[in-house]
Amino acid sequence: MSLFKKIFSSDKKETLDKGLEKTKTSFFSKLGKAVAGKSKVDDDVLDNLEEVLVTSDVGVDTTLKIIERIEARVAKDKYMGTEELNGILREEIAGLLSETHTGEATEVHIPRDKKPYVIMVVGVNGVGKTTTIGKLAHQFKSQGYTVVLGAADTFRAAAIDQLQVWADRVGVPIVKQRMGSDPASVAFDTLSSAVKQDADVVIIDTAGRLHNKVNLMNELTKVKRVMQKVVPDTPHEVLLVLDGSTGQNAFEQAKQFTKATEVTALAVTKLDGTAKGGVVIGISDQFQIPVKYIGVGEGMEDLQVFNKYEFVDSFFKV
Repeated sequence: MSLFKKIFSSDKKETLDKGLEKTKTSFFSKLGKAVAGKSKVDDDVLDNLEEVLVTSDVGVDTTLKIIERIEARVAKDKYMGTEELNGILREEIAGLLSETHTGEATEVHIPRDKKPYVIMVVGVNGVGKTTTIGKLAHQFKSQGYTVVLGAADTFRAAAIDQLQVWADRVGVPIVKQRMGSDPASVAFDTLSSAVKQDADVVIIDTAGRLHNKVNLMNELTKVKRVMQKVVPDTPHEVLLVLDGSTGQNAFEQAKQFTKATEVTALAVTKLDGTAKGGVVIGISDQFQIPVKYIGVGEGMEDLQVFNKYEFVDSFFKV
């Protein structure tokens, strides 16, 4: 089947199209100016395209990679019209995403041989970490999985309260202690409770402070070590939540957290309110960590499993 002829689920695809509207409008407005008055892709067009990609928060390194690939195609084909540029960009961006993503999934799922499946969620305060946890819990529960939440961000009372609100809203149990408690102790109690309940999924919230990377690293390492006393191979996933609306700042957060702990998956939130959706392409490429979820709206269902085909289709939809 052709990469761009897949049939997408209509409701979710409409939400994704709408969520990426600001990014797409901004990108194609810039792209139109970049090729204005030009009939062929030459050095000027490529220079302008480079600026378009960088200012669309794709990131410098990823932009250079895309430009190099297009230059190679121009050299090979000898002549390339500007009207072909849209399709070529689409193919090259899909190609980049293919190096990190299988891209077929559209629903959350967990491996059958991991029970409970433990997800440790990391990210700075304000990126939508707690909301992401709540929406994930809802989606897992709606698919028939039993879920337990662990409030191991004990640094802020608000974090515990917010997670409690989501636990009540979704209708799943939460394990918590008072503010200032040892996060590893909360994680231990959460996993112990989940094992007793024979739960399918455990989602652990963690502190989002980056002011001291060494402390963060030590804390996350301790949380992992203590959880492994209950379930030996945990966590099965370390999910880093990034705010897509912060653009290049999201790159910096990804850099800091990937140094502090082993991140296995990414969630990029708040894409619906920004023109900086290109950050998904750059982060996926630069860190070689799969973007597993994207947030494209406020609703419970608007945290979507990232599907590269759907994303590219929405990004380039005319």
